Amino acid sequence: MRVVVAGGTGFIGRRLVVRLREMGDEVVVLSRGTGAPGLPPEVRIVPWAKGTAWESAVDGMDGIVNLVGENVVQRWTAPAKDRILRSRLDAIAKLSAAIDGAKRRPAVLVSASAIGFYGAHGDEELTEEAAPGDDFLARTCVAWEGAARTLETLDVRVVRVRIGVVLAKDGGALAKMLPAFRAFAGGPVGSGEQWMSWIHRDDLVDLTVFALENPAASGILNGTAPNPVRNRDFASALGRVLHRPAIVPAPAAAVRLVFGEMATVILDGQRVTPKRVLDLGFRFRFPDLDAALHDALAG
Repeated sequence: MRVVVAGGTGFIGRRLVVRLREMGDEVVVLSRGTGAPGLPPEVRIVPWAKGTAWESAVDGMDGIVNLVGENVVQRWTAPAKDRILRSRLDAIAKLSAAIDGAKRRPAVLVSASAIGFYGAHGDEELTEEAAPGDDFLARTCVAWEGAARTLETLDVRVVRVRIGVVLAKDGGALAKMLPAFRAFAGGPVGSGEQWMSWIHRDDLVDLTVFALENPAASGILNGTAPNPVRNRDFASALGRVLHRPAIVPAPAAAVRLVFGEMATVILDGQRVTPKRVLDLGFRFRFPDLDAALHDALAG
């Protein structure tokens, strides 16, 4: 395939680009910067900025993966909320315009979303059919997915992947947890009862490739492993893998003090399962947490 990856220099995008090249695919990365550390040298980097004529890179490609979006792990001030939402909607709008103007349009768009779509649901199991929540992140995901879905009017197959907690040692939530656990100061967050819906980064990359290549994949896919766990059990598993205790809790009040409104994402969680993903025949390499953590932290 010939694939455009918007956000291909990020935590997930870098690994996806490497995987696509290993498969022999031609890859173009849309990036706000000019450097691309960690990417294969034969990958074409196209600056994604006004006045750069980047739109021509979309013409004639087979598929697009959109991973662009401001990091939500920050205090949700009014300006931050605007950046978080605007970064997602602007990326979709730019890609939509480029696809609309292409002589030969890509056949498929795989666009990131997040399990924050569902909001807080306690112990309820959430498949792709579950309704959206009504907090800031849920409303952002609804708008984000709605913007991506408009590309269906251009005869593009649109897949929206609601991504959970991605496990890899060089980024994301796991990288932020490691210093405390390695210093014998790790443990559950808040009550520890909240669910964590996680996925190994390699499984997420595989799922993205699966969505690109499989014509039956469309609409919503939950980008989470089949076995979500409670936060206290995640902490215990990480402690086992690191040979460290996992008994020092992070109080909910401290998390709220640091993150404000965003703390709900950490303290509430969601119990998300990938029903449609499994029904389509996708097989996870790391369906169980201990094996996923061992592999993510290896090397």
